[in-house]
Amino acid sequence: MFGQDASDIRQCLDGDQEAYARLVERYQGAVARRMMRFTRDPNHCEELVQTVFVRAYCSLAHYRGKGPFLHWLSAICTRVGYSFGNERRQGEVTLAEHLDRVDFTSDCSPNPTEAAEIAHALLGHLPQSDRLVLTLIYLEGCSTKEVAQRTGWNRAMVKMRALRARRKIKAIAEENNLLEKLGWIR
Repeated sequence: MFGQDASDIRQCLDGDQEAYARLVERYQGAVARRMMRFTRDPNHCEELVQTVFVRAYCSLAHYRGKGPFLHWLSAICTRVGYSFGNERRQGEVTLAEHLDRVDFTSDCSPNPTEAAEIAHALLGHLPQSDRLVLTLIYLEGCSTKEVAQRTGWNRAMVKMRALRARRKIKAIAEENNLLEKLGWIR
């Protein structure tokens, strides 16, 4: 195991609740950033972060310490986010409603907040496995090898899912004339 994490994990397994509180405090920001990839709603994100740390606590005895604790937590984040996506229904905001919020009349590109809303809306229209693979590759910067490790898929499957997901997201954008609205196609 690695440094302070190893000490806190050992103390936690021996019953010291303050040791786990230190782990949570140390990694709460990183976990929250990962969970925001699965939802733009701060309340849902907070619930997902809590779920990650509850599952991590319940599974702490199974952490082998072969890699950094954050890597182990990342795998839990992926599973929690994937489950959240499977449970959530797309009754929130439609892609058309997201696009109505963006000012396409100006010559400049959408601001970062608008761009994030559009990207999240597009991802929301994909099946969960497609959303997961694109989120891990493009938003978290994972390699196909890392995605395979986190999901339990093989690398060929990761590559195939990513290719198909990119095609689906392009088709959704084209159906909604998004590329034209953004001025990327004249």
